[in-house]
Amino acid sequence: MMRRRDLLMGAALARPGFAVSTFRTDITPPIGGPLFTGPARSIVDRLDARGLVLHGPGRPVVAVSLDWCEVRNQSCDLWRDELARAAGTTRERVLVSCVHPHDAPYTDAHAQSLIRAAGMSEPLCDPEFEKQTVARVAQDLRAATPVEVTHIGTGQARVAEVASNRRYVLPDGRVSFGRTSATRDPAIRAMPEGLIDPWLKALSFWNGAKAVAAMSVYSTHPMSYYGKGDVTGDFPCLARNQMQEVFHIYCSGASGDTMAGRYNDGDPANRAVLAGRMQRAMREAFQSSERTPVGRLQFRNAALRLAPRTSPGFARHEMETMLANPKETFRNRWNAALGLSWLDRLRRRQPIDVPAVDFGGGIKLVLVPAEAFVQYQLWAQEHGRFVVTLGYGECAPGYIPTLKEVNEGYNDHYCWADMRTSESAMRSAIRKALG
Repeated sequence: MMRRRDLLMGAALARPGFAVSTFRTDITPPIGGPLFTGPARSIVDRLDARGLVLHGPGRPVVAVSLDWCEVRNQSCDLWRDELARAAGTTRERVLVSCVHPHDAPYTDAHAQSLIRAAGMSEPLCDPEFEKQTVARVAQDLRAATPVEVTHIGTGQARVAEVASNRRYVLPDGRVSFGRTSATRDPAIRAMPEGLIDPWLKALSFWNGAKAVAAMSVYSTHPMSYYGKGDVTGDFPCLARNQMQEVFHIYCSGASGDTMAGRYNDGDPANRAVLAGRMQRAMREAFQSSERTPVGRLQFRNAALRLAPRTSPGFARHEMETMLANPKETFRNRWNAALGLSWLDRLRRRQPIDVPAVDFGGGIKLVLVPAEAFVQYQLWAQEHGRFVVTLGYGECAPGYIPTLKEVNEGYNDHYCWADMRTSESAMRSAIRKALG
């Protein structure tokens, strides 16, 4: 006999409209577990995986946001494969996005295997914990019950005094990319915000007059203060947790070069201030949503192929030497392992998926990889009436700047793809995914 949930899902798929099911799982690491910033010494906030499954014509589409820093390469494949199996869909239809707080797990199972083989005592991640976590999230996804959706809601609100761009112009005319998530330098804080997307976008799903789920998306690095090993989702997740009126998901947008540096000096008190500003925008965007009858649910995916970086220090033999050298810092050896993991991906010719959902009426959702700069989010918005851009998908490439920034001197080490050809490939993939 079919279970009640199976009957409901079959009914939802048979209707001309579509349905949404929601799931939430605690994905907090244990004390002592590896984070991006080192071992966890305390749990300040519990971390969530929050997601939804879109049921309609064709196979389901899964969108999930993790309160983790990044998932890369084989780790990202693990998440997508297990959630696809749970939802009865395919890997490319699973959109995994990370919020990107730094005091949170950062995973690349293949890089960790290289680190272990090199005899390093400082782990990048815990693959066994990740497997167990993915299994629990998949179990919660399976248990989720679809609810019919009749309308899509779209709303936006301006976020005041949160985001600023990493880039600013020095008094002598030189361009600097030195503004970070927190700075006490009054001269840097006095610089203009720079290029940002000031709008927090809310995409919501409604059954008649009742909201089923809502997703808020904004472009900014989500850090107020960090680096001591105190686990937290930081200010965006604190804001999201206060949105009690509906099941709420938060995703960071394309945020490689946006951060709170102009409005944050690193004082711990600023975390609550920034969270309050985010929460006001989340509530305003949701409450002002315009509801549109469901039009369609069309999925598209574009294969993105980025070239390897060829700068000094990024050749395979150079990174292998770095990883094998016990006199190097563990951060340098980690970066070498991450770079080798990326080269191994390119060797097996595995592209990056850039998936998108078209809801009709110019309402679209797209996932872009890694730490893409905010300009990619702004370009994506040219391809629809209301385009929501999720960032921090497959995080293997690192930062993805635009050619303009590269020509101005952007040259961060945390980038494994060729910076001069990435813009063309990215824009082409976004355009194809959004139709």
